Amino acid sequence: MPKLGLEIAYSGAHMVLDMDKIKKAERLGFDTVWSAEAYGSDAFTPLAYIAGQTQRIRLGTGIAQLAARTPANCAMIAQTLDDLAGKGRVIVGLGVSGPQIVEGWYGQPWGKPMDRIRDYVTIMKKIWKREGPVSHDGPEIQLPYTGPGSSGLGKPLKSILHGNPDIPVMLGSATPAGLRLCGEISDGLLSMHLTPASLPKYIAQLEQGLAKRTDGKTIDDLEIVANLRVYITDDVKAALDTARPTIALYVGGMGAKSKNFHKEKMIERGYPEAAERIQELFLAGRKAEAEAAVPDEFLDDMSLVGPRERIAERFKAWRDSRFTHLRVVNVDDESMEYIAKVNG
Repeated sequence: MPKLGLEIAYSGAHMVLDMDKIKKAERLGFDTVWSAEAYGSDAFTPLAYIAGQTQRIRLGTGIAQLAARTPANCAMIAQTLDDLAGKGRVIVGLGVSGPQIVEGWYGQPWGKPMDRIRDYVTIMKKIWKREGPVSHDGPEIQLPYTGPGSSGLGKPLKSILHGNPDIPVMLGSATPAGLRLCGEISDGLLSMHLTPASLPKYIAQLEQGLAKRTDGKTIDDLEIVANLRVYITDDVKAALDTARPTIALYVGGMGAKSKNFHKEKMIERGYPEAAERIQELFLAGRKAEAEAAVPDEFLDDMSLVGPRERIAERFKAWRDSRFTHLRVVNVDDESMEYIAKVNG
């Protein structure tokens, strides 16, 4: 059986955490709770708040953006939180976001994202293992820094905190290159776009990266986390409608017209005309029309909505796939209780 996770996402205009729901998820046996960040609330602070009010549930960033902090700072935050919450509770989910956020919000060059991820994860794992003072000479990140403006006085350092050397790092990946890198260097995959039907292609690309590992890990050792909307209702159409604004936002506006990973994933799943139309409408400011253009089948494939019997029947495909975690999004109490029961 896959483990269940609860997504809390990032804030709207104000940061609000439904601690009653999070505590209920823990009581129901949910394995993880996942935060996020875009360009408002950060991913780690909510997890620290949650850690202080829960006992067991694991704490994952889904995802923390690389540009938001240096690898050393991300490693420090993660090991500090893990030490305070109880070793083994923290999962670091990482991703590069897109050039609009990296350059527009963080003021950093887009550069070479795959090289940066490799450098970033390598440095974090070195810090946690404490096998010696940390140095790294990568194509995107150097430690100590010796580039333009440096004093020349930097020296390799070793973490004072003896943290957990085995904090898992999962990557938010979707492109073929990102999936291969995920298989090669990480402990798991986080994806907004996975469905039971699309998973085999992802696994094939992950295995290409796994073939380059030297630690002996195989696909059976890799965590694979999918998003899943669960909603008990007699009106399937109305339930699907609740997901339209999010899909229209990501496919239509979360990126530039020429570079939008979410649009590319919709095309890959067999909806090229809808993806183009959604983006066209959204960028023209016709958001309601963009939402209406999201195909019902696209939404249904990534959801469990409808009466209990329909949910239970359709859940079998998710349960029997290679997913290790199902991250439940926008779930109400009744639906959360039911998916925990159906999952056993």
